[in-house]
Amino acid sequence: MDANGIHFDSGSTELNQRISEWLNWDKNENTLNEIKSLVKSSEWKALSARLLKRLAFGTAGLRGVMQAGFNAMNDLVVIQSAQGLCKYILECYPAASDRQRGIVLGFDGRHNSKRFAELSACVFLTDGIPVWLYSKTVATPFVPFAVKELNCLAGIMVTASHNPKEDNGYKVYWTNSAQIISPHDKNIQANILQNLVPLESSWNLDLLKSDQLKDPYDAMSSLYFEKLAANVPKTFVSDYNRKSSQRFVYSAMHGVGFPFIERGFETIGLQPVVAVKEQRDPDPEFPTVKFPNPEEGKSSLVLSIKLANETGCDVILANDPDADRLACAEKDPSTGEWRVFSGNELGALLGWWSIRCYREEYPESSLADCYLLASTVSSKMCRSIAKIEGLNFEETLTGFKWMGNKSVDLMATGKKVLFAFEEAIGFMCSPTVLDKDGVSAACQLATMVCYLRSTSNQSLSDKLNELYDIYGYHYAVTSYHFCYDPVVIERIFERIRTMEGADSGYPKAIGDGQYKIESIRDLTTGYDSTQADGKALLPSSKSSQMITFSFENGAVITLRTSGTEPKIKYYAEMCAKPGQRDWNASRTTLRDMIDRIVEELLEPTKNNLTPRSE
Repeated sequence: MDANGIHFDSGSTELNQRISEWLNWDKNENTLNEIKSLVKSSEWKALSARLLKRLAFGTAGLRGVMQAGFNAMNDLVVIQSAQGLCKYILECYPAASDRQRGIVLGFDGRHNSKRFAELSACVFLTDGIPVWLYSKTVATPFVPFAVKELNCLAGIMVTASHNPKEDNGYKVYWTNSAQIISPHDKNIQANILQNLVPLESSWNLDLLKSDQLKDPYDAMSSLYFEKLAANVPKTFVSDYNRKSSQRFVYSAMHGVGFPFIERGFETIGLQPVVAVKEQRDPDPEFPTVKFPNPEEGKSSLVLSIKLANETGCDVILANDPDADRLACAEKDPSTGEWRVFSGNELGALLGWWSIRCYREEYPESSLADCYLLASTVSSKMCRSIAKIEGLNFEETLTGFKWMGNKSVDLMATGKKVLFAFEEAIGFMCSPTVLDKDGVSAACQLATMVCYLRSTSNQSLSDKLNELYDIYGYHYAVTSYHFCYDPVVIERIFERIRTMEGADSGYPKAIGDGQYKIESIRDLTTGYDSTQADGKALLPSSKSSQMITFSFENGAVITLRTSGTEPKIKYYAEMCAKPGQRDWNASRTTLRDMIDRIVEELLEPTKNNLTPRSE
């Protein structure tokens, strides 16, 4: 075949067609030359991998490696995706008055993020949809915030969050300002496939001079911090924050968070953060960390701990590169050791804090219409708090797209959502942003530190232990193994489902019968042994693996695959009753159960799984 002056024949009609399309459609010199080079070298296997599969809408959008090919993040795929999204939005909102509501676009500091956002803007401008394009890098929460405040049709954030530097992504928010869920994801994908040919205008960055393009940065920043201040009780600002000398070391993890944290702390009267200079400003190379993810624990906080020790700070706060997640570490004054709190532990603290703040603002109000939310793989601590304190708890599927949309539903019926969290250090401290927000979470957590030290001379660890005494000790462990072969992942989970036979053959126990399984919920197949009809109440999806085992001794262990990374994750928790102080027994038992379930069900050696680097 001949395309773009190049003669080739891969031996496959379908591959020939895809190669020809790429050579005719791609106008980015770098990625065009990538494919040309592979064609000239007859690298048909590599070309098949890049061109025969498309990067499909998954967890709220797209995420993948930046390289040439339909199965990656690049200019052409971004334009095709924007064209499909644009057509779907117009399908849902055909009226001219709706079209004028526009769309919000933001980008982080990764390679190509700004360009991908600008190319997307051109697609929407071509179809007469006004665009609010942030002129500078922003924290991801600023996109859904703007969708809500500007009453826009949708929002797009170009980010790959905490993924490696080679990756980028495309996170989509719907009209309700929450991340997209089904059927929007499937309908957007269908529209992408119907609009693959890139329009000439989609490559024309001169469209960015249009008077239909506006910059929301200043207005949305001012409004965001105004609403942030409104969510921190004024008495806490005046009596604790402004009177405290407490300092916090802060890392932006080479991301976008620093200017927003800086302004947030100033807004609510906190001392300025002591920033890790090497990680303060956006750097797409992420030169000081193996993985730009504070969820990795101490391995990602080496520079933060060093600076904290040098400056005498005893609390560290860290965002991930797009500042929607928050990590926290605290120094034990008696040992000098640093404790990195898990997402579940921070969820317990912030869940309690949300109630404390609400009672400060509304001392006479009932909690009967108030809600705490958590994903199904997160700690049940907030459920225990809600039960004793007289408010409501809702569990959702994994991911903030579910908690954001559940919050929309609750608020539509007059309910108040005080807090939502997931164990992957994601926290929604108010429905001002219907997604995880590492900026507001940092400001709330820092305020809590000042409050605790002023009122009871407690550390975060002290407070957490007190909460365990009141609501019951919840010991959770979360980790993962890398698995880069989808076929192996499929084989592992199918084996789990047939260990006791072809029909409902899930294991009945682990550890040679020592730990008996009471019930099983499989949200891949939609099975739940606790339901009379065997059907799970939460939505199921065949596109991802997720099985939860509830044991007779009270432990709950979930095995699931990641929607964005090549991982098999496990989430395990053991709960004690309020007032029960034998915490060591809970920890020892759960650790043993984790070892057994990993060896017996995942078979890491046999399946060549790589454990998380501690």
